Amino acid sequence: MNAYLDCGLYESGFARVRCTACSEEFVVATSCQKRGFCPSCGAKRAAAFAAFLADEVLEEVGHAMWTFSLPKMIRPCFVHHPELRGKLCRAAYETVQEMMAAAAIGADGFRTGMVAITATAGDLLNVNPLVHAVVPRGGWDCDGEWAPLAFVDRDAAERLFRGKVLSTLTGEGLLSDERARLLVSWRHNSGFSVDDRVRFEPEDRRSMEKVARYLLRPPLSLERMTYSEGDEQVVYRRKGKDGRPGGEERFDALDFLARVIARIPPPKVHLVRYLGHYSNVSRGRRRKGTEAPLTPGQTRQSEDDGLTDVQRRARRR
Repeated sequence: MNAYLDCGLYESGFARVRCTACSEEFVVATSCQKRGFCPSCGAKRAAAFAAFLADEVLEEVGHAMWTFSLPKMIRPCFVHHPELRGKLCRAAYETVQEMMAAAAIGADGFRTGMVAITATAGDLLNVNPLVHAVVPRGGWDCDGEWAPLAFVDRDAAERLFRGKVLSTLTGEGLLSDERARLLVSWRHNSGFSVDDRVRFEPEDRRSMEKVARYLLRPPLSLERMTYSEGDEQVVYRRKGKDGRPGGEERFDALDFLARVIARIPPPKVHLVRYLGHYSNVSRGRRRKGTEAPLTPGQTRQSEDDGLTDVQRRARRR
């Protein structure tokens, strides 16, 4: 928080940038580079993450954004136990993998990929842990052949995801068998939700980067916040959806600050996880040529071909 108060202030430090060709100079204020709190640094991190996905991770195939939501009864488990968020992402990946593998008839060794992010804040900074993920609309067989899938049953995926999450919580001793049976008995509205309706094509890089920025966006938006010094209250507005107004909520200043601080991720806890075909191990093997390549015409062609890893990182910066 103290670093955020100094973020972007020239009085707290700056760098002088000078062009070697024309000798023109300007100064850039130093930033706090903190995650989960500073909207400015969070936006920069989201932009770099989107470029990284487009250039080095995602293949030239169609993708969809999957969202996995949880019922209110078990949300505190993943807020107070951040070590379980990795298992939550694993449950989401296994759900997608099993559903797609069952539908990919004739594709031996079918495997899809996933880039998953666990978020903990809702529109009003309320407790709402969920998983956002970018997933290919298909997968690859053991020979590296692309196998597209046009449809996945969301209702069946929701039931499968529910079973995996409840099994994880009962195995950790955070959920009793009685309460797990209660959650399973809710048929009309179980509280679990799986959605994959947001999709983009391989040539639509703009939509892909927009989705990637949304996944890693900071929980706090200064544009939706106003502060009243008279009564020391914060007014935070919710974004509207489907043409409807979003509404707003008023907080005491210290209560609002406490709610924002609770959304800051703990140190050394990963926010982004790469699974399946997009895991770090798989991507490393493909770069070294020890994994079967994609078919001709489906391999990513980039202007960065021929550059070293150091040069690629410098160009991305």
